[in-house]
Amino acid sequence: MAAYPPDSRQPVFRFAPSPNGRLHLGHALSALSNEALARRFGGRLLLRIEDIDLIRCRPEFVDGILADLDWLGICFEGSVRRQSEHFDDYGRALASLQARGLVYPCFCSRQEIKAAVAACEAENGKSWPVDPDGAPLYPGFCKGLDKAEAEHRIATGEPHVLRLDMARALAQAGDGLGYELFDEAGRRCFVPAQPARWGDVVLARKDVPTSYHLAVVTDDALQGVSHVVRGRDLEAATDVHVVLQRLLGLPTPLYHFHALLIDADGRKLAKSRASESLAELRAQGVTAAAIRQRLGFA
Repeated sequence: MAAYPPDSRQPVFRFAPSPNGRLHLGHALSALSNEALARRFGGRLLLRIEDIDLIRCRPEFVDGILADLDWLGICFEGSVRRQSEHFDDYGRALASLQARGLVYPCFCSRQEIKAAVAACEAENGKSWPVDPDGAPLYPGFCKGLDKAEAEHRIATGEPHVLRLDMARALAQAGDGLGYELFDEAGRRCFVPAQPARWGDVVLARKDVPTSYHLAVVTDDALQGVSHVVRGRDLEAATDVHVVLQRLLGLPTPLYHFHALLIDADGRKLAKSRASESLAELRAQGVTAAAIRQRLGFA
């Protein structure tokens, strides 16, 4: 990694959990990593609640997040930004992309896509390409749909998502897409982005007028985030964020990806697998100091 002169502006970090469950040790590692690096580089630390999923995200989980972070002793500056209060911001970003012909409606369900991919694999004897998360790339059934037909189906209330036309997006974004990684010493290195491996990603869901990708790049820009510290499981998603940042004229932060905590079965800790929460550890008498020591932040 090559060393670069420090940025003249004060760094801004953020911890951005989703309130669809209680925080576990993996979240504590991410929050404490942000705290440590913000302190090391003389930066500010912000808290954002990523609650665009209005079905899975619940108020009691927001309260739990705030209680867990207070227990850990992590201090954040300014007010907490809640994504559910800023759908207008994401709508403006989406409209900007739509105006450039980069977004199209897709009426395919996940089941229909899965069935079509399975049929193609059976017919050709070849595996269908998948994205970095292991999901099959969208076959593009709705990509060439007649505009009038699409508008009629939308007007009649047919469920649909909005997808980014990745080929057009990359053509408009131009060359040199990538981002800079930084380490604990402040050294940086450039990483070329590979957005094409994600295919035509969803930018607005059927039940939510945005997506994680669109919301996170919009929020980071509006909050002035300069340094993003998150787990390695989100490293590949940065490819999508970089192309959106270029298209929307937003700055690309520096990135740092920390290691993941693994359970006894070799899987990363996750709310969906009911990994032991910080609240459960606290109820067992574990102290915040013990958590910090356990995670290397004594």
